[in-house]
Amino acid sequence: MSEFVLGTGQKQTLRNVLRLIEATIVKTEGVPRRIRLWTDKFSIEVQRPELKGDFENYVITMPRDIVDEDVLREFAGAYPEEVALVDQEYDWQIVCPPKGSPFSPKVLEAINKLTGIINLPEVWRAEGHDFRLEAINIEMLFHAMVQYHASDVHLTAGLNPVFRIDNDTRYSEIMTPLSSVQILDLIQRIAPQGFWEEFENYKQTSFSYHQAGVGYARVSAFIKHGTPHCTFRYLPEKIPSFEELNVPPDQMQAIAQTPRGLIIVSGMTGSGKTTSMAALADWINTHKSLHILTIENPVEYVHANKKSIISQRSIGSDVGSFGEAVTGALRHDPDVILIGEMRDPDTIRAAINAAATGHLVITTLHSNTAYEVINRIVSFFDPIERDLVRLQLRDCLKGVICQRLVPKIGGGRIPALEFLFNDIKPIGDAILKGDTDLIRVGMQQTVGHSMLFEAYLYKMFKNNIIDLESARNTCTDVSNFDQMRMGTYAVPRLDSIKGMV
Repeated sequence: MSEFVLGTGQKQTLRNVLRLIEATIVKTEGVPRRIRLWTDKFSIEVQRPELKGDFENYVITMPRDIVDEDVLREFAGAYPEEVALVDQEYDWQIVCPPKGSPFSPKVLEAINKLTGIINLPEVWRAEGHDFRLEAINIEMLFHAMVQYHASDVHLTAGLNPVFRIDNDTRYSEIMTPLSSVQILDLIQRIAPQGFWEEFENYKQTSFSYHQAGVGYARVSAFIKHGTPHCTFRYLPEKIPSFEELNVPPDQMQAIAQTPRGLIIVSGMTGSGKTTSMAALADWINTHKSLHILTIENPVEYVHANKKSIISQRSIGSDVGSFGEAVTGALRHDPDVILIGEMRDPDTIRAAINAAATGHLVITTLHSNTAYEVINRIVSFFDPIERDLVRLQLRDCLKGVICQRLVPKIGGGRIPALEFLFNDIKPIGDAILKGDTDLIRVGMQQTVGHSMLFEAYLYKMFKNNIIDLESARNTCTDVSNFDQMRMGTYAVPRLDSIKGMV
């Protein structure tokens, strides 16, 4: 329950004032059954039996000098069944309908009539009461995400749950609008020890939640304009295979079989980086006898020991920071280290060092293309360090996978991939130079195994998996794709790289 101040303007009817105030309350706390509004002279309280429709009970207290007594008594006399006028010595109290009397449409007529004989203030203090209190059914929420094939669901006060389906947000048509009380109760119920306190102290928190038999979720809770917002990112209990993800098994298995070095899964938010990384870890877990150590914030996909031993650590509850966890990982006898995200120089430096000392390091990074990853990493460091970082990347980077999700013919989305393999000298030289244009040219050489988005999208278009508009909208370089489609595309020659250098 929050108090706020709202200017409603002059010559407003009381019911219009209530509509304006209710709209503000709904945005911050949800739909109220009762509203109290006041100034230094006025006090109004309104109620209704349900969370919708007109308010049916009004108690208005106002100073005696605001209206002529005869006019007020005449008004009350015109509505003997709908209005009770109470003389409180220093002010008037108007009760509509009188206590014990039923509501009728004439009550609203009387309220409109009253507005015509008094001047209402133009600035009010207000607060809402009696919001929806019943606990949110978390199991039903998970089943709805599965049923709708939703990647996320957003819970915010005053709105029905909002599901993200094929990258579009859609309001639930069967669930009811939520209140801030319900959302806060849900966060407190499902937050692990310490995370509710973090939310109270810092106004945001993130953790993993497991709904047994249905799936996991990465939960992100935060405060916006004084009201709670909670987002669930759905993750199935079963880690999907490469085939189920519709990514090429041969290339993904080749990456998973890399014995050492740095593998980066890149893409923008919501492109499926976490799922692809989990699938790589699961393939290694299934086919190799190794020790896999994951460092995540929070732990998302939960792995079971198969052929490998897998140890999952969550930032906050198991270790202080990514950088601290990666540095410490070298003492835990890992063969494979998975880092949820490289987000600061310490983590990146530790990841590169781990890859350089004979470990396989798989991590994610926000980047729109594979060839931009090098400069994206280097940008985290001071200029004096950048040449050394490029040299280390040339020596330890094995590959980059970049993902974009594309609308599929028939519905749903499918990943388009871009592969950067550091498997030919021109690419290694371009990494050392930090020139994204040279890296892109190197990726188009047929002697290597790299592949641009345009080539991948062209294959999907030819196989009638995606339509032309979706393919062109997803390309980095549309002219490159159009040349492939028209048969005029030519692979850049290696000597063009030398000429550019």
